[in-house]
Amino acid sequence: MFVSKRLLIVLWAAVLIVASNSAFARVTGLPDFTGLVEEAGPAVVNIRVTQFGERAGGNETQGQPGQQMPEDMPEFFRRFFDAPGNRGGGGRPDRQGAGSGFIFEPDGYIMTNHHVVDGADEIIVRMADRREFQAELIGSDPLSDIALLKIDAKNLPTLKLGDSKSLQRGEWVVAIGSPFNFDQSVTAGIVSAKGRGNNQQQYVPFIQTDVAINRGNSGGPLINLDGEVVGINSWILSSSGGYMGLSFSIPIETASNAVTQLLEHGKVSRGLLGVQVGAVNREMAEALDLERPIGALVNDVTEGSAAEKAGIQPGDVILAFNDETVETSGDLPPLVGANPPGTEAEVLVSRNGKKKTFTVVLDALPTDDDGGLAIASNGGGQSNVLGIAVDSINENRRRSMGDPDGGVVVTRVENDAAYRAGLRGGDVILMINSEKVEDLEAFNEIVESLPAGKAVALRVMREGVTRFIAYTPPAEE
Repeated sequence: MFVSKRLLIVLWAAVLIVASNSAFARVTGLPDFTGLVEEAGPAVVNIRVTQFGERAGGNETQGQPGQQMPEDMPEFFRRFFDAPGNRGGGGRPDRQGAGSGFIFEPDGYIMTNHHVVDGADEIIVRMADRREFQAELIGSDPLSDIALLKIDAKNLPTLKLGDSKSLQRGEWVVAIGSPFNFDQSVTAGIVSAKGRGNNQQQYVPFIQTDVAINRGNSGGPLINLDGEVVGINSWILSSSGGYMGLSFSIPIETASNAVTQLLEHGKVSRGLLGVQVGAVNREMAEALDLERPIGALVNDVTEGSAAEKAGIQPGDVILAFNDETVETSGDLPPLVGANPPGTEAEVLVSRNGKKKTFTVVLDALPTDDDGGLAIASNGGGQSNVLGIAVDSINENRRRSMGDPDGGVVVTRVENDAAYRAGLRGGDVILMINSEKVEDLEAFNEIVESLPAGKAVALRVMREGVTRFIAYTPPAEE
């Protein structure tokens, strides 16, 4: 069939018009990052830290070569802490590490990660122009993994803080930092997901990207195409220790909130609702008259907590907190923790298939002197060398837990090692190493025989699912 040339032109023009109105028309080629990097680079810094060792006689010293970190140091603190090896003899040598950071105020305020500077006796900041400054640690918050530094300088280049909430999956982002001590390294990728959870940092809704992040990038900025910081690079998920396409950054709103509180109060305070929550699966959703698996199922309510005072009960499913949707149980802690104690909040729940709204006044999340989590549940029990407090399980609670065989219930998590390993209040400890925990008396006997400073494996039950958790309790001083 004959088709005129004019008709072909008209049809082709129509195709172009349709394509221009489609979402795919926005993809016109790879972005050019050169201008962004040239403008942002001067505000990104390299951070070198030193923890002073001791001479053979026991005195602190400086200038010793760095030492490899111990093999049993938790991965949470190892993940980007680039520590060169050391072969020096006598005493304990210096430990050295490196990371990244960025200047956000022209008078020398710098954001980085808590785990980059944790335990450091000396912090040296190196600028893009090779100038070096000794930094002061203004404050640090382990629960958000944010630290605030200050150097004595004026009129410094800065990065503008952006809005991570407006990020979309597939959006281009750039990281600048010092992987393996290679200063001012630039990598780019896209946003893979938002609101990712991490058992070690449940108060941070991480941004997941496929930007190449490696050791030394930690604390550096994640930047959008407008040159604004939308996140702080924090950790990677890797079986090899190197980049595998799963990189995670702290949203800039979370970081800014921590920095503001560190400046004003010297510590970060978070609200506490006082509930233990779990996931809602398909069967649970059907049983609770939910349209689909959504929300955070309230497994337990702490006695005297904000939730109990407001009327929230076990079996309720929390659907929203202050009009923010709670899709999964992991969404709730960041929403609650972003508010200071005393905040009045609205909690939407589903109870027996009907929606109810409760007004709560948040309590304060207890922390220790270093800002780590002090209490993971409602107290009680007696503390021990494992750094936790446990108690017997009464019959009513045993039935509600799925009738575990023996065991003791964790009522308080007192040290960071146990918490970082994943232990939580409400967990039931069934076994320590290879020994079964029949009851509280058996637990105490086993714990008393544990060697100090050695790793321990706990078999625990949570929400009817058992798993092993291993960590090294702090040695007694």
